[in-house]
Parts: sequence; structure tokens; C-alpha cells
Amino acid sequence: MDAAAALSVIPKTLRDELFNEYRSIIQNYSEHRWSPAELSAGRFCEVVYCIVSGYGSGSYPQKAVKPSDFVGACRKLESNKNLPRSFRILIPRTLPALYEVRNNRGVGHVGGDVDSNHMDATFVVSASNWVLAELVRVFHNLSIGEAQQLVDAIAERRVPLIWQGMQVKRVLDPKIKTRG
Repeated sequence: MDAAAALSVIPKTLRDELFNEYRSIIQNYSEHRWSPAELSAGRFCEVVYCIVSGYGSGSYPQKAVKPSDFVGACRKLESNKNLPRSFRILIPRTLPALYEVRNNRGVGHVGGDVDSNHMDATFVVSASNWVLAELVRVFHNLSIGEAQQLVDAIAERRVPLIWQGMQVKRVLDPKIKTRG
């Protein structure tokens, strides 16, 4: 199933930016590269903001731009009656939390109060999955069954190939050969 087809009402440039940042989040997370995953989340937020704002105003930007006051811009979406409730309330309240991880957790700027870590990156992946699934739910031009399959695929839990605890490392994929 083609995710781009589900979001075909979004201009191609914004849709491409959305998928590029989303893939970057997922790829970096799967490679345990927390900081790049969290950095892409900030860019993902900016793209989603432009999509939601453009939908509400009836005019999308050519490409994503960063609002000067991201949190304030998200708050303004709440009063736009042209938007579905999830685009006025849920997404605009989720995006600032995602953006905060990028800005103030040692990711986008030096001196954050917390270094990039697995827990923050897990939040980033889960929140990004939810936001993307919500965009599909509102914008899809698929059958309800196809849209549900796509949302389910987005929300699918990702299990690492190798799990590492405090003193043990376990290979979770039986197809991976160990050196011996």
C-alpha cells in the first residue's frame, strides 16, 4: 500500500518532506542513533505544522517553513474552525512536546538538560507515528479498510534485532548468525 496515495491531497513537496523526515526518524531510531532521530522530529513537526496550517487556510506553502514562535503558532491552530478537531487540539498540543525534545534535550542545541537517549527517542517515534496516522485518517483517499491497514502498519511496534540489557546482549532474530 502506498502511503503517498493516502496523502495525495497534500502538495507533493510537503508530502515528500514529511516522508523524508519520518523515514529519518524511524531509520535513526532503529540504528540506535538517538540524537539524529530526535533532530528529525523537530523538522517533522515543522512540516506537519505547515500541512495543518495550510489545510486550515486553504493555501499550502511551497515547502515547509519554521514559524518564528512554534508553540504560539500551534496554539493559534486551536481557534481555526476550518480544521477538524484533531488538527485544532490533538496535533497542535502534540507537536510542541516533540519540538521540545529537539530543542531542549541536548539535541538541537548544546547545553540541554538531558542528553539524547533511548526513552526520548521512543517518545519521538511513538508521537510521530500517531501524528502521521492521524494525517492519514483525515486525508486518506483510500477505502476505510485500506486506510486502517495503513494506519495499523504505521503504528506497528518495532522490535530491535538485538536487545541489550545492563549485562547481557540477546539476538532477537534467529536468522542472525553469531561469531563462534
